[in-house]
Amino acid sequence: MTPTPNHAPWSLAEAIDRVERAYEFTLAYAAQGRRVEEDDGGSGIRHHLKQAETALAFIASATPAMLGAPRASEATTGFLDLVKADAARARAVIRFALDQRSIGSRMTDNLNASIHIRALLTDLFLLDESLKQSGAETARAPGTG
Repeated sequence: MTPTPNHAPWSLAEAIDRVERAYEFTLAYAAQGRRVEEDDGGSGIRHHLKQAETALAFIASATPAMLGAPRASEATTGFLDLVKADAARARAVIRFALDQRSIGSRMTDNLNASIHIRALLTDLFLLDESLKQSGAETARAPGTG
């Protein structure tokens, strides 16, 4: 059974995918030149940012076991700590944007340019490749089936 977008991700790979999809959406949204946010019937900028925010909460709870690491090496633990810190910073930026009355293209462009978002994305690209290499991309979080 596949989780619906309103639920927390079931795997680290799914959480990474949600963040990447949200980023792709925000790039397109920023290019539209909207001065103010328009109600897109639940599939607009807020929807995608909320999806990313939920995914970042999941990433912040990641464990070495979710990476397919048989044991938590110092290198794995160190990198995971870095990812969690960057996820927390990016999540704070996204939550700030969500707290605004309207999210226009300029705000979204600045969100995309945030060093916190960019650092996180670079971390996630590396982490995603690691999951693919280890075969852990399908590993489920504990308690999700």
